[in-house]
Amino acid sequence: MSRQIDYRSSSPHGADDVAAVMLDEEYLRARLVQLGGPGAKLLAHEVHEGSGRYTIRHGVDEAALPSIVSSLVSGNLVVQRTESLRREAPGRHRGDVDVQIPGTPASAVGTLELRDTGSGSELLVRADVTVKVPFLGGKIEAVIADQVQQLLAAETAFTLEWLDGKHH
Repeated sequence: MSRQIDYRSSSPHGADDVAAVMLDEEYLRARLVQLGGPGAKLLAHEVHEGSGRYTIRHGVDEAALPSIVSSLVSGNLVVQRTESLRREAPGRHRGDVDVQIPGTPASAVGTLELRDTGSGSELLVRADVTVKVPFLGGKIEAVIADQVQQLLAAETAFTLEWLDGKHH
């Protein structure tokens, strides 16, 4: 079984501008400094003609982990996330998300869609979190899904500030 995440955010900025920022190496590094946790790093980055792919590593301090999650890992939790974004048309982008948590039976896969709206743009992230642990898997999936939603909200806030010129 898995737990689905549906995350939606809106921006007063157009989808093409948001996509350009999401794929910008300087932005990704700055976002990791602020939100990435211990050991955060940009592991891979490639952009070509408005489309791109990157892999980032997040760290979650052991002390901040809920007890049900800390039972799966010893030490800090490492989350490796690969995202791709491709331009389908002006104001419309689609991508894929793959999340691995090395050393654990937890992962997530999903899609993202970024499109213009009448007042800016909207980002929709849809992912399935899976934890293959008998009996506790569903509870751990719920905790991870909640943590992912909080991270996406923090990343959205950072992205909007970046687009507004507050982090350059």
